[in-house]
Amino acid sequence: MFTSLRARLWLSYVALIVTALGVMAVAFGFYLWRNPLLYRQTTTRLKTVAAGIANRQDELFLQAQSTALERAAIAFEVRILLFERKGKLLFDTSSSDAGIDLPRRISSNREIPTVRDDAGVVWLYSRKPLDDGTILVVATPRPRVPLLNIVRDELLPILFQGGGIALLLSLVLAYGVARWVADPLQGVIAASRHEPIAETKPVLEHGPREVRELTRAFNEMIARVRSSQTSQRNFVANVSHELKTPLTSVQGFAQAILDGTANAPDEQKQAAEVIYNESGRMHRMVLDLLDLARLDAGTADLKMAPVDMRVLLNSIVEKFSLQAQKDEIILAVDIPPEFPTPVADGDRLAQVFTNLVENALRHTHAGGQVTLQAQANQTEVEVRVIDTGSGIPADAIPHIFERFYQADLSRSGGKKHGAGLGLAIVQEIVTAHGGRITVRSQEGLGTTFTVHVPLVQPAATTLLRRKN
Repeated sequence: MFTSLRARLWLSYVALIVTALGVMAVAFGFYLWRNPLLYRQTTTRLKTVAAGIANRQDELFLQAQSTALERAAIAFEVRILLFERKGKLLFDTSSSDAGIDLPRRISSNREIPTVRDDAGVVWLYSRKPLDDGTILVVATPRPRVPLLNIVRDELLPILFQGGGIALLLSLVLAYGVARWVADPLQGVIAASRHEPIAETKPVLEHGPREVRELTRAFNEMIARVRSSQTSQRNFVANVSHELKTPLTSVQGFAQAILDGTANAPDEQKQAAEVIYNESGRMHRMVLDLLDLARLDAGTADLKMAPVDMRVLLNSIVEKFSLQAQKDEIILAVDIPPEFPTPVADGDRLAQVFTNLVENALRHTHAGGQVTLQAQANQTEVEVRVIDTGSGIPADAIPHIFERFYQADLSRSGGKKHGAGLGLAIVQEIVTAHGGRITVRSQEGLGTTFTVHVPLVQPAATTLLRRKN
């Protein structure tokens, strides 16, 4: 029955409220025990008698003082005393009883004034200064009040009336607070159970600040999950599409050989070349997909070691020099003489710059230039791959690192190159090194890819397992 968060919150508030009321009842009961109603009534009567004597002191004192005060003491059933300011007793209507010293002045109206006589008996009193400088004290023995009477006559009525109303209002308030906290969480639970449904709306943010933050984080998580699901669906669709074309070619030309349609040696050779090229294309795509899967899963090994960036970049230029000459493109490297040595995976960085330079050459026209420009500061190495090619459309730049995304058709006269996985792999490798890659491009003027790699790799800063 009380397994839900709302019920437990309500029970917690109820326990707190009952505890608070119990503490207040004990405190109030202790106050009543120290200052019961009979004490307060008696003190009020003593003050009234003292005030009456003080108001009629001229009339009373014209008579024999002792006689007038004794009659007043008998009439009001009190003991009347007169003291000098220094405390000397001048008159006492009950001189035969144990003596009472001048009682102290009471500064708080909440305290019942009491004084003990020489025999230890406790008296309630009222103290009043008179015009002649004497101090009038009106006293009576403190009455005995049984504790049961205090509880029955004073404490219980207040608890049943005021405490009952307070408890009822507090329970209603506690129920409202419990719902205020628990209802948003119930919304999160309901949304999480229906999450596979695409029409599920984000959870409304309300309730305490922490619950609103949880709801906001949940909505953001759901958005990321849906985005991931969309990416996975697109990924499967793209892989299927990319494999369908080469498989169709392979199947068609293989069928032609089997059917005898391609009987001539030239036809068979052409069919074999198509089968070989398309199978090679599928093989490269499968290797790229496996590479991405390892990078995503954190199972790809980074063999971290000091990397000579001058040697690395020069080797990339040398690798593409013949292609650049053939396409009449200037391929150059610009690196300072004294250059720091970052700790990284040299083979993976070579894969990054190979992919970037290959893309730059592909989209740069004859007479253009591709430059590898390197610089460093105290924390990182920065390598730019700059081309003077056709550039990237502005609306394509946010998507170029997405898998299977290709802006090539508009940049290369409609020719398709690869499956659109190269830049996705580049970004994963750079991220695995704790770095980042940015792009700046303008159509017709060229593109610049900038790779930032830390000089020193902190321990376990990436998802990848590293080998040193």
